[in-house]
Amino acid sequence: MAGKRDKPEEIVLKLRQVEVLQGQGSSIAEAVRQIGVTQQTYYRWRKEYGGMSRDQLKRLKQLETENTRLRRAVSDLTLDKMILTEAARGNF
Repeated sequence: MAGKRDKPEEIVLKLRQVEVLQGQGSSIAEAVRQIGVTQQTYYRWRKEYGGMSRDQLKRLKQLETENTRLRRAVSDLTLDKMILTEAARGNF
């Protein structure tokens, strides 16, 4: 059964909710149960998004998008170079 995927903005909000609940005296297990995720998911989220603000999250998404675009451009250029090298050798 596939679960719903939370958006990064929602994840940051849920992590803050857990922090608030812990500040009010709840254990991690109780706080995580109240936001509706497993402890494993909570720790994975905390590792990836812990301590981020919304501005930092937006910047992270922009950088990931730019990184994907640049990787695609480099792979296209590498492929073009390989094709030209083969054609220059006459091995086609």
